[in-house]
Amino acid sequence: MRVFYGFDALPRFREPAVTVGSFDGVHLGHQALLARLCEEARATGGESIVLTFDPHPRITLGRTDGFRQLTTLDEKLALLERLGIDDVIVIPFDRAFSALSGREFIERYLKGRIGTRTLVVGYNHRFGHDKEGDYRLLNGLHDEFGFRVTEIEKQDVDAEKVSSTVIRRLIERGEMNKAARMLSHPYLLAGDVDCAGHIASGEALKLLPPPGEYPVRIEGRPGVLRITAKGTPELLRTAGKMPSGHILIEF
Repeated sequence: MRVFYGFDALPRFREPAVTVGSFDGVHLGHQALLARLCEEARATGGESIVLTFDPHPRITLGRTDGFRQLTTLDEKLALLERLGIDDVIVIPFDRAFSALSGREFIERYLKGRIGTRTLVVGYNHRFGHDKEGDYRLLNGLHDEFGFRVTEIEKQDVDAEKVSSTVIRRLIERGEMNKAARMLSHPYLLAGDVDCAGHIASGEALKLLPPPGEYPVRIEGRPGVLRITAKGTPELLRTAGKMPSGHILIEF
């Protein structure tokens, strides 16, 4: 999987099938959309391309009260690669970018820089300044800009809508198994571990479960992780030698 940071050095993509979003958690709903993206790319002999944001838009817009991220950028890229995505473009989400209208975003980036041929969106997808862009706007512009638009329906688990917000609530309550079902993969924590087992994720807004001890897998091996009363993660034990350096933990 190729990763590009910004739009300045993009190659010429082959029949680009594109989707856009934060994809926080890369959950079951996201995966349905991404699977369709890959299908659309294969059908035309093209490339599947994900546009995502760093930092998260809520951080840039100052809407972080009570907000925590399910995935850091590194975790998100690891999950997207597992799903077989060809290319990821990481958009530096700053104030100037947030001020673009939906039409400007389509004209300048989706068509102008990428040459989008197929656009895959979720059922509630909104984009552009003040989220003015939606499926109706895209459908009205696809002839003008020469791309097809495909919309994916919402996904449910146990009759409950899958969303990043719902998953955050589950993790905040320590319901890691149910969160994993909605994610369709274990919840991830990437970070650097020292010789004492202390883990630094490098992301102040990374969501962690409540204090307690949790069974985890570290680089595929079983172990136990403790979240302290201060909300910091510590690796208590693992099968074999205690790891060091950068690790990926699965709840």
